[in-house]
Amino acid sequence: MKNTNHLDEIQELNLAYLLLAQRLLNDDRAAAMFRLKIDEETADLLSSLGAAQLTRLARTNQLLCHFGFEGADQLRQVVDNPRDNGLSQFHASLLMAGRGAVSMSRGGE
Repeated sequence: MKNTNHLDEIQELNLAYLLLAQRLLNDDRAAAMFRLKIDEETADLLSSLGAAQLTRLARTNQLLCHFGFEGADQLRQVVDNPRDNGLSQFHASLLMAGRGAVSMSRGGE
């Protein structure tokens, strides 16, 4: 029963993520592609999905979104930064932006 509850939560999260991704792509495609770490083809596909397709995709038992940090070290750099002064959000953005550039360049090879 507990496992079923987790699967329901994963599916809800997937649907919320897909709907957010579509909204971001419709509002500012370039910024959305950067934030979602996706290429043009994926952006086109996500934008074109209808409600039934989104629901079907969301029903997978795997999370569709991914964790934005490459590992514990990057996460620690943001969480345990003693010099925070309100800059942790900016620091996290810089760390994750570098990850997207590497991931997208690998996809093009």
